[in-house]
Amino acid sequence: MKPIVTYRGTVYPWQCDHVGHMNVMWYVGKFDEASWHLMAAVGITPTYMREHMRGMAGVQQNITYKRELFAGNIVEIYSHLVSIADRKLVWVHEMRDAESDEVCAICELTAVYIDRTARRATPFPAEIRERAREMLDSP
Repeated sequence: MKPIVTYRGTVYPWQCDHVGHMNVMWYVGKFDEASWHLMAAVGITPTYMREHMRGMAGVQQNITYKRELFAGNIVEIYSHLVSIADRKLVWVHEMRDAESDEVCAICELTAVYIDRTARRATPFPAEIRERAREMLDSP
C-alpha cells in the first residue's frame, strides 16, 4: 500500500513547551487523529462502531522523534498498514514537515478490535479483514 495522507495541520504556539518546540503530547494527539482517518479507510468509521458496538483499543505505541517542530510549522501524516491478524492491526504513521518534506517523527501502533459490550477483543469481520489486507504495505 502506498501511504495515504491521514492528517494535515499546523503547530500552534500553545502546543509548544518550555524548550520552544511542539510538546510530545501533541505528537500523540496528531497521531491519534491520523489513526481514526486510517481506520475509516479500512471501514471502521464512527458510524460503523456505533451501529455494531465495536471499537479499536491501542495496546502499544512507539514513537521515534527525528526532528523538532515549532510554532507555525505545517505538518502532514502519511500512514500505512503493516499487518492484520485475527483481532490485531499494526500500522505506521510518518509525520512530515509539509514545507521541507522532512520526516519529523515516526509512530508505530498496535491495536485490537473490541466488542464494546463485552469489553474484550473480538475477531475482525471478513469485510474489514479483506479491506485491510488489500491496504497492507508491500513486503
